[in-house]
Amino acid sequence: MDWYREISKAEKRTLWGCFAGWALDGVDTQVFSLVIPTLIATWGIGKGQAGLIGGATLVAGALGGLLAGVLSDRIGRVKALQVTVLWFSLFTFLSAFAQNFEQLLVLKSLQGLGFGGEWTAGAVLLGETIRAKHRGKAMGIVQSAWGFGWAGAVLLYMIVFSWVSPEWAWRVLFAVGLLPASLVIYMRRNIEEPPREIKPAEQGEAHRPSALAILAGIFHPSVLRTTIVGALIGLGAHGGYHAITTWLPTYLKTERHLSVLGTGGYLAVVISAFIIGCFVSAWLQDKIGRRKNVILFAICCAVTVNVYVFLPVGDVAMLLLSFPLGLFSAGIPATLGALFNELYPQGVRGTGVGFCYNFGRVVSAVFPVLVGHMGNSMPIGQALGIDAGIAYGLVVVAALLLPETKGRRIATVPAQAASNEHSPKHV
Repeated sequence: MDWYREISKAEKRTLWGCFAGWALDGVDTQVFSLVIPTLIATWGIGKGQAGLIGGATLVAGALGGLLAGVLSDRIGRVKALQVTVLWFSLFTFLSAFAQNFEQLLVLKSLQGLGFGGEWTAGAVLLGETIRAKHRGKAMGIVQSAWGFGWAGAVLLYMIVFSWVSPEWAWRVLFAVGLLPASLVIYMRRNIEEPPREIKPAEQGEAHRPSALAILAGIFHPSVLRTTIVGALIGLGAHGGYHAITTWLPTYLKTERHLSVLGTGGYLAVVISAFIIGCFVSAWLQDKIGRRKNVILFAICCAVTVNVYVFLPVGDVAMLLLSFPLGLFSAGIPATLGALFNELYPQGVRGTGVGFCYNFGRVVSAVFPVLVGHMGNSMPIGQALGIDAGIAYGLVVVAALLLPETKGRRIATVPAQAASNEHSPKHV
C-alpha cells in the first residue's frame, strides 16, 4: 500500500467518500432482489411484474447515469454527486411506503435515476482527483465497494427478517435506505471540487453551456470516434455480463440440475470473487495498461463461460468455477472508470463517461434476448457460449481501436500530484 501513503489527504478523502457512496448504493440496490419472494407472497404479484420493476430500475439507472454526467459537466462533480446520493436515498426510503405494485414501480424507477447517476458522478470526481499513476488502483478499489454493499445488503436482510415479520421487514429495509443521505454532510465538509479550466460558478448562468450543448459535445468530430468505440466497449461488457447473469443460473439449474445455485455458499463465492476481481484489476491496469487489462479480462470471461456450458460440470466444480467467472466479470467494469475518464477532454468528460458506460447498459438487453432466440434452435448452453463470445469479442475489438491511456494526466490533477508524475501527457 505504498501508493496509498503517497497520495494526498484530499485524494484519500475523495477515495473513501466515493467508496462509501458506491457501497451504500449497492446496499440500496441489492435489497430489492432479496425481497422479491416476500413481495410476491405478500402482494400476490407475478414474477413478471417483479421482473418489470427490476428492469425498469436498470433502464432508469442508465438514463440517470447519462443525466448525471451532463449535470457534473454543468454544475460540478461534487454537487452532482451530492444530488444523486440524496436522490437515490430519498426514493429508496419512499419505496417503503408503497401500497401496491404500480406505486413501487414508479418509486423504484425514480430510485434508479439516482443510483445510476451516482456511479457516473463519482467516477468522474475520483478520476479527476487521483493522480495519474494511481488512478487505476483507486477506481478499481472503489468499484469493489459494490461487492461490499451487496454483502451488506445480505447481512442486513438476514438481521431484519430475523426480527421483523416479512410483511413489514421489506419496508424496514427500504426505510434504512435513507441513511446514505447522511454521506452528503461528509462530502460538503471533506471533498473538494477538482480544479477546472473555467469553474461553473465563474461562468455565470448566462454563459454556462446548456445541457443539450454539453451532450452534443461528445459527438463533435474531435471525439466522435472515441464516443463510438467507448460505447461499443460498454455494450460488449454489459451484454456479456447480463447474458451470463440472466441465463447461466437457469441453464445450470434446469438442464444440469445443479442444486448449489440457491445456497448461501454460492452467493458468498460470487460476492467474494467480485470484490477480489476489482482489486486484481485495480493493481493490474496500472501495471499493464487499460487496453491490455480490458482485453485480458474479456478473453478470460469468454473462455470461462464456455468451460461452464460445454464441459461436464457438477455441483462442486460449478461452485469452484463461479469464483473465476465472478472475478473476471468484475475486472472489466473496474477498468472502465479510469479508461473513459482518460479519453475525454474536461468540458465533456462527465457526459462522455456517462454515455459510454450507460449506452451499453441499455442496449445490452439485446444479448439476453438473443440467447433466448438462439435457444429455440440449439441447446441453451451452446447459445449462451456463442453469445458471450460475441459480446466479449466486441470488447476486445473495440479496445484495440483505442489508444493506451495509462499514465495520462488530465487537466484537473492537483498540483501536488502532478509534480510527482513522469513524462506527463495531457488530454
